[in-house]
Amino acid sequence: MPTTFIWYGHATCALVVDGKHVVVDPFFRENAQASIDMDDVPADYILVSHGHWDHSGDVEPIAQRTGALIIANDEIARYYAAKGFKTHGQHIGGGYKHPFGYLKLTQAAHGSGFPDGFPGGTASGFLLTTPEGKKVYLGCDTGLFGDMALIGDEGVDFAALPIGDNFTMGPDDALKAVKLLRPKRVMPYHYSTWNVIKQDEKAWVERVNAETDADAFVMQPGDTLEI
Repeated sequence: MPTTFIWYGHATCALVVDGKHVVVDPFFRENAQASIDMDDVPADYILVSHGHWDHSGDVEPIAQRTGALIIANDEIARYYAAKGFKTHGQHIGGGYKHPFGYLKLTQAAHGSGFPDGFPGGTASGFLLTTPEGKKVYLGCDTGLFGDMALIGDEGVDFAALPIGDNFTMGPDDALKAVKLLRPKRVMPYHYSTWNVIKQDEKAWVERVNAETDADAFVMQPGDTLEI
């Protein structure tokens, strides 16, 4: 059964694997791009890349409603466990075979503090190997780093990369990231939610398609993709 990727807007997305809904960095209530109401989001698992409000803002109400297992770095997992939620802690470079596939936490050049002051450990990205052997890399919030080439060595089938600049990679560095990662397909996210990260996503896609072998494309919030 193919894995389905859903982009909800900003950096919030989901993977549907064998009927299991894996929501990543849920941010709906204050997200003008959000394609769905938070109360309508199905979730069996919630991945949290770091503590910033635009990635963790709706973790708790969704987990409370659905009973989803929260997966994150060990510090964030302990943070939510202390509040009574089900959690699974991992850390950078460590992988675990979950029912939806083998999930490895990757390096991310970014901070991780929560709005309440909790430090949140180290920010991460996610590299998922699905049960069918597909490799999905979600960069989450990150700057460019050279070891993206090592992630690329895994053979990435699909990648989602931030291009917004200011808080993450901008278009130039995100293009360099594609050259290091060498994904078969790639889409931009984490852009134009606010003016400070306004970008021309179509221009970026054109550059990627002209300068790399990747198939780059724009998705609209609510769009789905079979991987």
